[in-house]
Amino acid sequence: MTQEGATTKAKKFGMVIDLDQCTGCGSCMVACMAENNVPFKENETNKLDSITWMRVYKLTNGAPFPDADICYLPRPCMHCAGQGEHGHSPCVSVCPVTATDYDMETGIVSQIYTRCIGCRYCMAACPYHARYFNWWDPIWPDGMEKYLSPNVSVRMRGVVEKCTFCFHRFQLAKDKAYLKGNREVKEDEYQTACTQACPAGAITFGDLNNPQHAVSREKKNPNAFRLLEKLETNPKIYYISSKQWVRNLGDNYLKNENLARTH
Repeated sequence: MTQEGATTKAKKFGMVIDLDQCTGCGSCMVACMAENNVPFKENETNKLDSITWMRVYKLTNGAPFPDADICYLPRPCMHCAGQGEHGHSPCVSVCPVTATDYDMETGIVSQIYTRCIGCRYCMAACPYHARYFNWWDPIWPDGMEKYLSPNVSVRMRGVVEKCTFCFHRFQLAKDKAYLKGNREVKEDEYQTACTQACPAGAITFGDLNNPQHAVSREKKNPNAFRLLEKLETNPKIYYISSKQWVRNLGDNYLKNENLARTH
């Protein structure tokens, strides 16, 4: 309810990613790391303890030449809503200290680093491997600390971190809107770093509940799907692909599931 008493629908920020347009360039990964002060090591060959909030995966159809085909899939945090869209995402449900929570006003799954005790239950619960444990204190090369974003806190060793939909940008947009006398943040006033950095325009971000936003229209594409929908986590990341094999992989489809279960 608004102050005037009119019923309004809560915001539900999300993304639509067109996999037919994605080239796998990795610009979204770089933009995410720069925007959110994501730490990195001098040697990033060990991917078990590296941190990448936005990760681009390479998918293949497994067919030999000349029928071989590939697809690139960017994967941020899915910001799951859980069954019934009531905020019971897997990670929120298991956190014993409420270090991660579901914002009913925005649909964003938050991460409060000062509350996190590093138990990593959320990592075990997340079916999308979108959470990362900070094994080391971040060490920035000489001079690079001058380029860190002042709007995002640098995480300490021993906590879990993840994509936040650049929530700090939403807070800044609300402040600017308030100074202008506006009560609502416009679509172009709040965009994530990965959305703006994508050279192919494959990522669209906005309010899924707002019919005027592009994401609200694009999620209705007949080729749209969400990852592992059968788990009923209700992720807010929608993907579009004209390729049936890509859509099948999105829900972890097996060609002969009955045979797979018996072995």
